[in-house]
Amino acid sequence: MTIASRRHDIDALRFLVFSLLIAYHTALVYMDGWNFHIHSSYATDALNMPLIFLNRWRMEIVFLISGVSCAMMTQHTRGAFLWRRVKRLLLPLLFGMAVIIPIQPYCEGVSNGLVEPGFGQFLLHYYGGYAWPARAFAGWQFGFTWNHLWYLVYLLLYTVVLVALQPLLARARPLFTGLRGWRLLVLPALPTLAATVFLKLRYPETHALVKDWYAHAMYCTLFVYGWWLGNDKGLWGELARLRWHALWLGLGAFAVYMFFDQISSENLLTWASFGSWPMRNLYMWLAICTILGWSHALLNRPFAWLPWARQAVFPWYILHQSAIILLAYWLVPLKLGPVLEPLLVLAGTVAICWLGTSLLISKVHWLRPCFGLSARPRQAVAADTALSAH
Repeated sequence: MTIASRRHDIDALRFLVFSLLIAYHTALVYMDGWNFHIHSSYATDALNMPLIFLNRWRMEIVFLISGVSCAMMTQHTRGAFLWRRVKRLLLPLLFGMAVIIPIQPYCEGVSNGLVEPGFGQFLLHYYGGYAWPARAFAGWQFGFTWNHLWYLVYLLLYTVVLVALQPLLARARPLFTGLRGWRLLVLPALPTLAATVFLKLRYPETHALVKDWYAHAMYCTLFVYGWWLGNDKGLWGELARLRWHALWLGLGAFAVYMFFDQISSENLLTWASFGSWPMRNLYMWLAICTILGWSHALLNRPFAWLPWARQAVFPWYILHQSAIILLAYWLVPLKLGPVLEPLLVLAGTVAICWLGTSLLISKVHWLRPCFGLSARPRQAVAADTALSAH
């Protein structure tokens, strides 16, 4: 994809969706009852509904956008395409796991009282295959963790699946791209509903790759949807046309879903599940249709900030959760208050990502590929830079 043929709405949406992760993961520090690596004493359940509102589609749309971007790149042979993706994704994954991620289990383990303070000693144990105390940190049983970088692992897997099944998926594409009207707003939610019904309780989402069948069924399906959607102008036009319908129907589906959610549990099969699960998946798909339709209508223009955003999005993604957890680890014991503390965590995370990318990552040639950027700063930024490849 050349600069002239860029889809500016996809570039803008990618940056906005990944930026949302910073706010979302910061909020998890203050969400009472949700599983996260570190928690503040100011945790509250007042964030429950806003986080559910985001949580039901945030990663699904990330994988869909990744599929869209892959569709814009597959003019190469399948082998060449796969090799380019492996080179772009594998190095940031390995570098991130070795250098950026370890601060997260350290802070989590010390906060849990199960890891001795001292980051140097922790690293010696971490890299040496030390047997950690039970529940010291997420991934303690394996001795290491990829934490939020699980997305890159899953994206690599789905890219391999896409390359292997591309002829079959290409033949099935008209079943998706031919959808119009209510069929477009409803039918794509049915496969994800089937995944929820048959897999969710038996294989709850773990991000551990192995036996994570419910997560794979959901995210790989949305990844394929994105690949089918790709450059199909008719389907994008239909999404833009239906954006108001998707918005109001999505809000209605969320309201009904929350009604059932209040009297049921996501992890138990009850009579309310027969209302909750269909509404969950319908809301997820309608929310994605709303976002895609409005972004295509409003964001498909060459905003001045887009060249910067295209290069910033991948480094920010890799850095942000380690920054959040480190700042919370430092700030939570200070008891700064329920307003100042989260503001400092959020502002500090943005500052670390901004300064780390602008002053270090973007200027050091050998470091750039470790964060998904081209090796030469002056090299033209095409679709295969950073998360444009995803």
